[in-house]
Amino acid sequence: MTKYFRFVRLVSLLGASVVCSTAFADPFLVGRGMSDITGEAAEVGMMGYGSTSQVTAGIHMRQRARAFIVVDQASGKRMVFVNNDLGMVFQGVQQAVLRQLQAKHGSLYSAENVILSATHTHGGPGGFSHYALYNFTTYGFNPRTFDAIVGGIVAAIDKAHRDLKPGSIAIGKGELTDASNNRSNPAYLRNPQAERERWGRNIDPEMTVLRFKQGGNDVGVISWFATHGVSMTPQNRLITPDNKGYAEWRWEHDMKGVRYNSDGDFVAAFAQSNAGDMTPNLNLDGTGPTANELDNTRIIGERQLQKALAIYNGALEPLAGPVDYRQRYIDLSRVTVQARFADGVVRSTCPAAIGSAFAAGTEDGRGLDGFNEGDLTGNPFFQALGGIIAPAPQWVRDCQGVKPVLLSTGTQAPFPWSPEVLPVSIVRIGQLAIIAAPGEFTIMSGRRVRETVKAALGDSVKHVVFAGYANAYSGYVTTPEEYDAQHYEGASTHFGKWTLGAYQQSFHELATAMRQGTAAGASAAVRDLSGNQMSFQTGVVLDNTPIFKSFGDVVQQANASYSRGQRVEVSFWTGHPKNNLRLNGSFLEVQRWDGSAWRTVAVDGDWNTSYRWVRIDPVWGTSQAVIGWTIPADAESGQYRIRHNGDYKNGWNGAVYGLSGTSRTFVVN
Repeated sequence: MTKYFRFVRLVSLLGASVVCSTAFADPFLVGRGMSDITGEAAEVGMMGYGSTSQVTAGIHMRQRARAFIVVDQASGKRMVFVNNDLGMVFQGVQQAVLRQLQAKHGSLYSAENVILSATHTHGGPGGFSHYALYNFTTYGFNPRTFDAIVGGIVAAIDKAHRDLKPGSIAIGKGELTDASNNRSNPAYLRNPQAERERWGRNIDPEMTVLRFKQGGNDVGVISWFATHGVSMTPQNRLITPDNKGYAEWRWEHDMKGVRYNSDGDFVAAFAQSNAGDMTPNLNLDGTGPTANELDNTRIIGERQLQKALAIYNGALEPLAGPVDYRQRYIDLSRVTVQARFADGVVRSTCPAAIGSAFAAGTEDGRGLDGFNEGDLTGNPFFQALGGIIAPAPQWVRDCQGVKPVLLSTGTQAPFPWSPEVLPVSIVRIGQLAIIAAPGEFTIMSGRRVRETVKAALGDSVKHVVFAGYANAYSGYVTTPEEYDAQHYEGASTHFGKWTLGAYQQSFHELATAMRQGTAAGASAAVRDLSGNQMSFQTGVVLDNTPIFKSFGDVVQQANASYSRGQRVEVSFWTGHPKNNLRLNGSFLEVQRWDGSAWRTVAVDGDWNTSYRWVRIDPVWGTSQAVIGWTIPADAESGQYRIRHNGDYKNGWNGAVYGLSGTSRTFVVN
């Protein structure tokens, strides 16, 4: 071989080496995006605690959707994971999101490859389900909150779609032991001793972290960890993404400089897992680790953040291999459960029903208001549904076994009050499998599902993550042993004692189909109730100010000066926040004079601020916005002011107009 051909051969080999290295380094296309999903900030029942007295009255931090898209460059297959600062992702939300995605992108995104998961905050506005059980405390359906959520999720996915670039993903795991406690330990102790000893703890400490890169640039992270979004108590009335939202904000805002106004923002998603019996209230009395709910939110969020950072910056394993997915809709009310997924005997699930312990609630908060039969006159939504709750048929009670049935949601007319046809899916990214389940699985239930999927997939995967609260919502899922205890979680396991077995069986079928390369199998027909919604929420009639006052006028003025750590509070005459949700905007701005212009340094999505809406005179229509800012310890000294942005509805022509107000200038030193 001549020197020339040797040279050509060498160049060819080097080129092949570079190509192979590039393919190995960037096996995927990676995109991320984020958008606002904050609903109505005043006079809307909140979702989670089931209390009619917990009604929104402002914003502590905004809720956001955080989307990631991964495309296998070899096959072109893609998946979407969206982490949402919501109590639940209801089925109607999934349906509306998929419709909008189809209109924009055709068949690129569908129920098969899109996972919409909720962090399970109990501090957001409700009324965005199409099923009655979840709209009782909000007096029906709230279309504006629903549209804000759906539109924001779609916007986040669109951003991620536009952002797709060659990239890589690495995975790491660790254990976090001081951010959760088992609120239903007597039920947990009913599980077999050998199984409990194998896991070692009555909490699930596992945290899984994915690090996303585009080329050499870090662009995002997902952290899965099981703990409830209930650090903020039922007494809270300000919209909050709770402890996981705090962790997200800290990583994005404090560490990456994100100001939530760019398609290129770093995205940090703290996702939920099998948190059914996991509470962040470590004292098991609705408090912990302190007696202050804001401190608890910050502390539990910070502990998740620090563990995720340690994993993220530690030794990580690159994901390599195909993107794949399997998905089906299962009618959970009528599954024949094979003996291997039950107690050695063929069993069946039941039409949905909730038990008496559901009304009792947990240490974190009581059950749903309004389930005393015959005492329905106070809720017009009840009256419109028929006035009296239909009693549970005896055969449903028999099927539910030890559960003393309080309400048979699955046999109400003309539609069930909770969904029975539910989505189950598995998404694979290389050696990682993500299980998407539409409910709150206790830690032992989640462990059993993970083991079922891992066994069915075999050596094709090494890691299995459980993503709860995904794509729909169907209450809790306990183990059969925990079900027999009939604590809150067992009473809220809708489809009876063998619900977990039905899910294990369904996920086993999906995992087997994925391993064998076959189709997922037929799906049950899904009900669409978007055209059957009722709302008894009062709209905004008019906004007004006292005589000789104007919208935006200051009521309570700022002091002349403050020190770091002190709190500034300024109030303004304002309009109702329902007039304009100000999505991807803000009801407040903390501004600092930089020598030539006023620069915004904080908004209503930041931890140190708050926007409270206070009704002054409901007849005359007056209200105030109370803006608070706790000055950070690292705030720059200088001149500051508080600005309020709002909208009011004119009582004469019904039109909505913008308003603004500005405080006096004050000094921070």
